[in-house]
Amino acid sequence: MKPAEIRAMDDGRLNHQLGELQEEWRNLRFQEAVGKLTATARIGQIRKDIARIKTIQSERQIEAELAALEQ
Repeated sequence: MKPAEIRAMDDGRLNHQLGELQEEWRNLRFQEAVGKLTATARIGQIRKDIARIKTIQSERQIEAELAALEQ
């Protein structure tokens, strides 16, 4: 998932996408623990996507706080 795609999402969609990615990550970690994981690269992709989403959420929060201070 590209940062531009994530920035285009609204807050509700970001939270939903974050929940889906965390659930998929949990399932992949379980598969890895029992030795049935075949898509090992997907774990890294999910971790990066989660980090991107959280970064953009933080940016939005900071922007909202700055806008509130300016008023």
